[in-house]
Amino acid sequence: MDAEPKHQNDERRAAESAASAGPSSLAQASGSDGKPTVVLVIGMAGSGKTTLLQRITAHLSSVEEPGYTLNLDPAVMEVPYGANIDIRDTVNYKNVMKQYNLGPNGGILTSLNLFATRFDQVIELCEKKRTPQPKYIVADTPGQIEIFTWSASGAIITEAFASTFPTIVAFVIDTPRCVSPQTFMTNMLQACSILYKTKLPLLLVFNKVDVARHEFAVEWMRDYEAFSEALQKDTTYAATLSRSLSLVLEEFYENLQSVGVSAATGEGMEEFFQKVQACRAEYEQQYLPELQRRQQEKQDLEMRRQAAQLEKLKLDTQPLPQQQQGTAVER
Repeated sequence: MDAEPKHQNDERRAAESAASAGPSSLAQASGSDGKPTVVLVIGMAGSGKTTLLQRITAHLSSVEEPGYTLNLDPAVMEVPYGANIDIRDTVNYKNVMKQYNLGPNGGILTSLNLFATRFDQVIELCEKKRTPQPKYIVADTPGQIEIFTWSASGAIITEAFASTFPTIVAFVIDTPRCVSPQTFMTNMLQACSILYKTKLPLLLVFNKVDVARHEFAVEWMRDYEAFSEALQKDTTYAATLSRSLSLVLEEFYENLQSVGVSAATGEGMEEFFQKVQACRAEYEQQYLPELQRRQQEKQDLEMRRQAAQLEKLKLDTQPLPQQQQGTAVER
């Protein structure tokens, strides 16, 4: 892996010296009071993730609330915000493509995999005491959503954050494109898959409300009849499938937080952070106990495995009975 640091930030150079990855211990996650909230910004290509992160950074600066930002997209040309940790300072995306003879998507995936092997150092940097202490840690992810949500490196990064800090997923949606009911359903299915995969609190962020208002999408989630009416003129099989899926997802919609924002104008930023705090409370009430249960099960399984190995070692080191020893000599 070829590394070409672009800045002289000490924290970024420290990230390059890491050697291994993995989530922090449960003890770190058990007391989340006072810890910053991690916001993983995920969304389809073109939904406005990077621009939204720039707006989030600007808003935190305007209200004098400290934030900490990460760029996890190795292929982005320019970052319009000051990233405290930038994957591009550790992994050279173009060199990875050449070295491993990969295409663009393969290069992004491999770069993220290489970076994930040292993500424990990133966690250490995020935990480092500072003045002022950051209230939010916001991470920008690659535009190719499947690279982060369904890859091993994405799971490592998500679990490392979630086991150390209160963590939520902000799923950014291109609101003007969702005016089409079938495109809206595609986004909802993607959101459902993310929630199923991460098991973290999910916030639907309807971006670009300065171009198209998001109230129609909220109504479609709350009222099946309204969504069915929007599909009334479409008699294709895809429309029928979308109508059926809307019924299936009714329970899924009930537990989702949603907010409309504009990364261009800054509209909805106050409500966005209110929803983030609501998702943090959900993390502490629901995700954290489940995390503790899984960690305890893993610990118990490891203890039973060690006990079984110790018992087997004792049996192997016991001397043979005298009669068996004599028989063995005669043979």
